[in-house]
Amino acid sequence: MINIYPYYAYRDSPNNVSLDYALFESSSEVIDPNTGLLYTNMFDAQIDALYFALMALNFRTINVMVTETGWPSKGSPKEKAATPDNAQTYNTNLIHHVINNSGTPAKPGEELDVYIFSLFNENRKPGLESERNWGLFYPDQTSVYNLDFKGRGVVDVPKIPLLLVSMEQHGALLQPSQPCFEPDTLISHASYAFNSYYQQNGASDVACSFGGAGVKVDKDPSYDNCLYMTTGTNKTAASNTTAMASTSSSSPSQIEVFLWASRFLLMTFLGLLNIA
Repeated sequence: MINIYPYYAYRDSPNNVSLDYALFESSSEVIDPNTGLLYTNMFDAQIDALYFALMALNFRTINVMVTETGWPSKGSPKEKAATPDNAQTYNTNLIHHVINNSGTPAKPGEELDVYIFSLFNENRKPGLESERNWGLFYPDQTSVYNLDFKGRGVVDVPKIPLLLVSMEQHGALLQPSQPCFEPDTLISHASYAFNSYYQQNGASDVACSFGGAGVKVDKDPSYDNCLYMTTGTNKTAASNTTAMASTSSSSPSQIEVFLWASRFLLMTFLGLLNIA
């Protein structure tokens, strides 16, 4: 069992390893000076390095399994190759490579078991930004990018959150003539809905992602008669003037607010409002 990461080979040695070579996109070949074998991608080169190391130790019949491989979709400032496009490209090409049973130059046509890392982003993992962004899905179960595991190419599937907000409890406040309807803008309505969902679901990091569109701020967004639910209380925007005045006179320790960053998600949310 081995974990193969061409991403690190490129990131740590970009002068020696091209990005195309790491992404299965190279149009040129690299010749191994010891064997004369031709390589068009880093993945095969790393697999064969393991085969030859095993053979040098007289282990010639051990099957190799790739228990981890993948590409991060986001990284720290110096990790410029960690992007959703590169992650999608690597994993898509990897799937084609494995499904075709093309093997490696040292063992052509040999079937190889490969596991993609990872299913979910690990938003609480320490280290560089890339350490938290190897997943195919965000913690809220929306997709970071889309893959077709049957090898037919990329499937364009909309990124829709499983649940935006409980419309029965909060949708009325966003309707015309209600406290949070004005300003009648996509950003304003979505901001209130994101916060409501977050507060109802334990005020956890998982409940604030919204496919990467959610962000936390510490400024109280309440305005006029529209008061946001705050951390530590189950109260929503005040239903009467007294309650609103009482809440607004105290300063909560932290207000969690979520803003849309995707036009598609915004239109989806408004569609829910219209249905309600």
